[in-house]
Amino acid sequence: MSIDLSDLTGYPVIIGGGAAGLMTALALAPEPVVLLSKSPLGAEASSMWAQGGLAAAVGADDDPALHLRDTMLAGAGLCDEAAARRIIDAAPGAVERLAELGVAFDRNADGSWRPGLEAAHSRNRIVHATGDGTGREIMRALIVAVRRCPSVTLLEGVEARQLIVADNAVQGVLAVRGDEPLVLATTRVVIATGGIGGLFLDSTNPSGCFGQGLALAARAGAVLSDLEFVQFHPTAFDGLSRPLPLLTEAIRGDGAVLIDERGVRFMADEPGAELAPRDVVARAVWRHRAAGHRTFLDAREKPGSAFAARYPVISAFCRMAGLDPAVDPIPVRPAVHYHMGGIAVDGVGRSSVEGLWACGEASRTGLHGANRLASNSLMEAIVCAQWVAESVAGSPPRAAKPRQAAAIPAASDPAAVRPLLSDALGVLRDRDRMTEAIRSLLPLALGAGPAADPALVGLMMSVAAMAREESRGGHCRTDYPDTQSVAQPSRFTSSSAIAAAREIAETERPSFRSVAS
Repeated sequence: MSIDLSDLTGYPVIIGGGAAGLMTALALAPEPVVLLSKSPLGAEASSMWAQGGLAAAVGADDDPALHLRDTMLAGAGLCDEAAARRIIDAAPGAVERLAELGVAFDRNADGSWRPGLEAAHSRNRIVHATGDGTGREIMRALIVAVRRCPSVTLLEGVEARQLIVADNAVQGVLAVRGDEPLVLATTRVVIATGGIGGLFLDSTNPSGCFGQGLALAARAGAVLSDLEFVQFHPTAFDGLSRPLPLLTEAIRGDGAVLIDERGVRFMADEPGAELAPRDVVARAVWRHRAAGHRTFLDAREKPGSAFAARYPVISAFCRMAGLDPAVDPIPVRPAVHYHMGGIAVDGVGRSSVEGLWACGEASRTGLHGANRLASNSLMEAIVCAQWVAESVAGSPPRAAKPRQAAAIPAASDPAAVRPLLSDALGVLRDRDRMTEAIRSLLPLALGAGPAADPALVGLMMSVAAMAREESRGGHCRTDYPDTQSVAQPSRFTSSSAIAAAREIAETERPSFRSVAS
């Protein structure tokens, strides 16, 4: 179907077709909105791959105050308590909203929710759908709803390449459809592009998720925050396929344990054991592997023979690999899974650029702090989409005056960036590796080639990691193993990060004076 772009002038534009983008579009109804997705809906959305579920205090023995406590403890001192409380209080309502949209959550025989347990949660509060297929089921329902929603103009196969900005205010979006340039005149844009896993060699994210939204916002002048905090999932399937299949934390919640090739349970003496926060478990697995061991998830006793029924998706790919989880230990390794940092936003998703909002993993709301609590991410995306939509709807469109870009930015390719970030920003980090990465990333980020945008995001992440001279949550430095007494979020613009990168490349001890205030 041919669409006249002039008919869409002034409509809000949502960039990204994952759970956050779809939910924002639905929440804006009946206001007309344009939804851009560079691939068919769901094809490159991390939400589709989510196995865990939504964390919400829906159990009789649970309440939001306990959920908040667990979130704050996992966040290692860097959560915004007010923001976290507001989001968590709204979580049970988000589950109800998804159920109204047709998501078939797992329930008990009496119709009540059947929440499961995951690491660092003090209660069973993870609401699942079809066992380990929660993300797929949520995306199925949201995609059906969006395709039926008359107020949503869906542009699939259209990729945003640049935000058009004047005087720190959005004026439009420069996009491409194949080789055809498109200019969408709008003063309201929502970035919902997901995470950064595609910037690394080993990730559970689709390879197409490599921080495009962060690059769009950074080049528009937005402030980004806490970019150094990357969560490694400790139990990705250790095989050749990419992205790495995930073995959800719920399996450990059901009693599975981590062992090595000798059968030794190497986390037995750690506080919380296999259900410690993700950063703790990931470091333990990483160090055990570095000591020459292989690592496995042992589900033979628990959940044992119930594994296939409880986790049909995981059971299927284990069978394809020649494994039966009821009989065989499953080989696992840490892999990049989630980015706690992102575009700095306020309580309704507004960034530092007028007319630019962010939602989902691309945003930094303050909920996750230095380490995300399991299954808080899908919940955050669904909850915050409603508030973002209300804020967008309450912001009258201004007269957009988009300029035609002199040249369309090249299609991004993160291939040159992946080995640099995988080496410098792994589970364990140090100054020397980060310095080398910054020196390599800087010329790429300043160039105009396909690596420019991925390199800019990687550069900003590396500069933020270099500036944080401590270990906290998902950021662990072997040269700064202690945690400082006061936790402060990091804040960078592209210009401040590039200035800091130049100083790092030229001196041994950068001052980081250029960090955005």
